[in-house]
Formats: sequence, C-alpha cells, structure tokens
Amino acid sequence: MTTITLPSPVSVPREVALGAVHALPILAGAVPFGLLLGSLAAKAGLTPLDMGLMSGIIFAGSSQFVTVEMWGHGAPGLAVIASVLLVNLRHLLMGATLAPRFQGVPPVRAALALFFMTDEVWALALRRGGQLTFAYWFGVGLTLYVGWLCATVAGTLAGALVSDPAAWGLDFTFIAVFLCLLAGLWSGAGSLPPWLASAAAALAVHSLLPGGPWHILAGAVAGGAVAAWRGRSATPGQEAK
Repeated sequence: MTTITLPSPVSVPREVALGAVHALPILAGAVPFGLLLGSLAAKAGLTPLDMGLMSGIIFAGSSQFVTVEMWGHGAPGLAVIASVLLVNLRHLLMGATLAPRFQGVPPVRAALALFFMTDEVWALALRRGGQLTFAYWFGVGLTLYVGWLCATVAGTLAGALVSDPAAWGLDFTFIAVFLCLLAGLWSGAGSLPPWLASAAAALAVHSLLPGGPWHILAGAVAGGAVAAWRGRSATPGQEAK
C-alpha cells in the first residue's frame, strides 16, 4: 500500500478544496443529524457551550448521542466516559487500515491528522487510494468538523423545537449517509463477506444487549476479522475478490 503523499505547495489549495467538495454531500446529511443531537442535548439540560465543547473535543456523532442519552438519564460521569471509549474503539481498527500510509510521518502531524478521523473521513481516504494527501485529508476533515460543530451548537440553541424527529425523517439521515459510503466502497462481491459479518454480529449483540453500545464494537470487530482473514487467505500479490 502506498504511503500518504505530500503535494507540491502549488497543489495544496487544490487538494484542500477537492477534499472540501467531496465532504459536502456527507455534510448535507450530517447537518440534520447534528441539529437533532443539539435538540436532544438541550432537552437533557446541556447548554450550547457544553455542546460546543463536546463536539469540538469528541467529534464523533454516535458516541455523542450515547453521551447525551446517558447524561439525560443521570448516568455517572465515569460510565459516560467508558461508553464513549467503547463506542470509539472501532477507530483502532480504522486507524490500523491507514497505518501503512502514515509510515515515516512525524508523530505530531499524524496525531493531528488522526484527530479528524471519523467514519466518513476514513471512507473517503480509502476511496482516494494512492492519491491520498494530507491536504485532501484536512480538506475533508476540517469541512466536516466545522459543519458538525456549527450544526450541533445551532440545534442546542434552537432547543426542543423538533418534538418528533422521526416525523421529519431526521432519524434516517445518518443511515442514508452510511449507505452512500458503502456504495462508494463497493468493489465487487468480495466486499460482501466483511459487511455481512459486521451486520450479523451487530444485530445479534443488539438483540442480546439492547440499549448499549456493544453492538457497534461487535460489528467493527467481526467485519475487521473477516476482512483480515480474507486478506491472509488471498494468494501473495493478489487481493481477495
């Protein structure tokens, strides 16, 4: 796998702009979700400042929803922190897939880049393939970061204006975003085994442990394990099809 490249100074603005453009369709789906999160946060007693700090530090939609829900039910702080860490454990697997591209990159620069790693940034980075650059990465990451921060704070400022998010279809927006990401990552029938394993594990764990974040981790581990097994079983120099 090729390492992440450093574009020439002339192409840096173009790469940043390209990343921002590629992030816009995802941001269009994330904004309603951010408004919904902000509205729920307001109902749970969080202020716009609280929401801004949460989005600025955590920057992970699924774990923020877990945080708001647990906070609203009066869960202890340590339980909230543990749940956030559990939900975000999938980032270890996501980061492992990008590790070969960060070989030789200074640790500070790599840490700053990986702060912006979300499911969507990761997916677009994989689609970029060997043409992935830091400028492109930051174009995607900063666009989604600023948009998400603004949307969640705006939702908290608006308060509980949306009493029934499902009636507006807001509960489906992130599902639609991830379906689009999956479509972009489709590379033939070989893509199905990890996806099916991830879905089966997540559904099974959710049915056994409803209401908790364990199904997210289970899906990530199952999908990653199947993908790793297929990669090892492929003949040298040939990817599993």
